[in-house]
Amino acid sequence: MDKKSIKKVVLAYSGGLDTSIIIPWLKENYNNCEVIAVSGNVGQADELEGLEEKAIKTGASKIYIEDLSEEFVNDYIIPTVKAGALYEEYMLGTSFARPVIAKRIVEIAKAEGADAICHGCTGKGNDQVRFELTIKAFAPDMPIIAPWREWDIKSREEEIEYAEAHNVPLKINRETNYSKDKNLWHLSHEGLDLEDAGNEPLYDKPGFLEMGVSPLMAPDKPTYITLDFEKGVPTKLDGVSMSAKEIILALNKLGGENGIGLLDIIENRLVGMKCRGVYETPGGAILYFAHNYLETLTLDKMTAHKKAELAITFADLVYNGQWFTPLREALSAFVDKTQENVTGKVRLKLYKGNIIKAGVWSDYALYSEELATFGEDNVYNQADSAGFINLFGLPIKVQAQVNAKNNK
Repeated sequence: MDKKSIKKVVLAYSGGLDTSIIIPWLKENYNNCEVIAVSGNVGQADELEGLEEKAIKTGASKIYIEDLSEEFVNDYIIPTVKAGALYEEYMLGTSFARPVIAKRIVEIAKAEGADAICHGCTGKGNDQVRFELTIKAFAPDMPIIAPWREWDIKSREEEIEYAEAHNVPLKINRETNYSKDKNLWHLSHEGLDLEDAGNEPLYDKPGFLEMGVSPLMAPDKPTYITLDFEKGVPTKLDGVSMSAKEIILALNKLGGENGIGLLDIIENRLVGMKCRGVYETPGGAILYFAHNYLETLTLDKMTAHKKAELAITFADLVYNGQWFTPLREALSAFVDKTQENVTGKVRLKLYKGNIIKAGVWSDYALYSEELATFGEDNVYNQADSAGFINLFGLPIKVQAQVNAKNNK
């Protein structure tokens, strides 16, 4: 990349530590280039407060704050939930937020005639891959600037020093400097005491959890809820029709109050190392559980088992930043076919971090009480099972006969 040719840069801007110092750094190291900040609103709420003023004061010529929350839910979250995709138990909160943001950044960069796109992802993380693969999908020849792969800064402590030297305002300090990612689906925590795998997360410490409480502090009385689905998509909460986004936000509140959705995980990063993170996903945990519960009633065995196999591949694609690929699109088409009869209602009991099944109903139920009963029935001839076992076990019988013959 010829730095002299870079006159205008579009920056993926969150207002956090990394991107806050990148604005002055870009101007210092790329010939005082124009920096246009783009922030994708995917439900990070209070993190957007004061963002415009901060970006301009630190050197940006303008800032776009784009509301991507509905698109995020409908085009990324819900397809992933329908797929039942989990990456090592992780509900992919950061992973599927990146492509929707990066896609919009490319659109703005093209409209602004930008010479390059910049992001604040570290060289150790997964997000650099997610951002850049999306950029390549929509602007394959666009230069990408990744300061963490260029500058001399080696730690978050040095980032804070740089920010202080350049009068960049920060909402964090050295004592509370967890690395966090927040959106309407989840909140992640990394760094500080969590880097020691032997340390228990400070769930009960005031201020650590932001989306809910620890199970120990949850009410002693359970909360019952009902969720309705149509073709795998949530449509009602407690009988009230809502958009999927509204349902997730409401479930975040209910789940958070009951200590639902905490995950402490040592995961395998795409870049080769293991990392330790604590995730808060209260509404997501309920939604995944409810959707799976309904599928146990409405999916046949072969479809359910194959779907579970492919869910691992789907999760890998999302985690690895490969959302905009033919395989992910093909898997989504398969998933949509499996969801044609995933329509019905589930009832759940939320209690001190637990999600407990409390009933499931569907007009497409494949479960038959008449067939499954231990009582008397008129639809299942138990004598038929003898012939089935003889045929099903025939290869085993023949192999045993051959073995006996040759071992004489």
